[in-house]
Formats: sequence, structure tokens, C-alpha cells
Amino acid sequence: MKSIPVPTIAALRIVLVLCLAALAAVRSTAAEPFKVLVFGDSLSAAYGMQTSAGWVALLRERVADRGIDVVNRSVSGETTAGGVQRLPAAIDEVNPDLVIIELGANDGLRGIDPGAMRDNLARMIEVARDADAEILLLGMKMPPNYGPQYTAAFEAVYAGLAETQDVYLVPFFLATVAEDWDLMQDDGNHPNERAQPKILDHVWTSLEPLLPRG
Repeated sequence: MKSIPVPTIAALRIVLVLCLAALAAVRSTAAEPFKVLVFGDSLSAAYGMQTSAGWVALLRERVADRGIDVVNRSVSGETTAGGVQRLPAAIDEVNPDLVIIELGANDGLRGIDPGAMRDNLARMIEVARDADAEILLLGMKMPPNYGPQYTAAFEAVYAGLAETQDVYLVPFFLATVAEDWDLMQDDGNHPNERAQPKILDHVWTSLEPLLPRG
């Protein structure tokens, strides 16, 4: 019986090592969760309540058994200008597959030019897209006391970006709670704890198709 030449045995060992390394890489990739980055302001930061009661925490609970990791980097008081500055670091830290951008309400409350807000949101969309992340944009509206011209221009920012930047859009993030005072905190601007499941259900309609199936 002829023995296998030494060079052939060495080659087989190399092949075996490469196969094991490839298998380990596949297992590592398979174990990597789908990451969702929620990037917003107080409306997503659970302002005025326990963090666990906010809609983002409820989303985390809803997808916990689907291999999806939800990371919340929302900051109360944030504007789109501040978001432009913060988003690159958040992207580098989280490496998300999907970015939910919920910003603009504080711009509107401060009467910031909708054109400037649009440019900031467009830059954030570009940053997320450069990281190969999908984008869901959560739109906002201003109350009528800001005047018809400003409110129309403000609202048009989100629809315009969804069309020109080809991103997914929830036209009005607070559509199911904004006109129900029983679902708002005393300040009249922030939804209360009872509103959070309704907010999640509203966002979920647009969000769920973007998530991997469990």
C-alpha cells in the first residue's frame, strides 16, 4: 500500500484549516443580529416617562425573538442640525442595517427655515446610505398656529425627501395620537405613556416590511 506523499498531507491540512475558518465565519455571520438604529429627539427618547415605556423600548420587545437588535440614540431637544453632527459617530458605533430618522419637530417649534431642515435631513440620509443602511423617515407636522405657509412648507420637506432621496416614509409620526389630548402630556407637545403602543403600531405598518422575517 502506497503512502500519501508528505506534500499532499500538508495540502490537505491547509484545506482543512481553510474549511474550518470558512465555517466559523459563516457561523459568526449567521449570529450577527439585524441592527436598527433609532435616531430622534424627545419623541423617541421616552421624554417624561420611564425609558422602558417608550415606543422604541416597546419595539425592542416586539422584535426580541427575531434576531433584531434595536439601538436608541435619540436625544431630547435634538434638532436636525445637531443630528447631522451626531449621526456619523452613531453609525460607526452601531453599524446599523436600518436607520429610523425621527427629527424635525424641534426645528419647527423654533421656526427654523424648512429649507435648512431639509438640507440637514438629506445629509443624514446620505450618511446612512453611505453605510449601506436602509432608511425609514418619520415625518412631522406643525400646529396651525404656525401659519399655513410655514406648516405647508414644513410638512412638504418629508414628502419631498421621500421622493427625491427614495427613502421609506411615515408621513406623520404622531398621526394616531396628536389630536387626542388624553394621550398627551401636560405640555401638549409630548405623547404620554398610554400613547406609546399606538405610536409603535402606526410606525410598525411601514417598518415591519423592512425587517427580516423571524
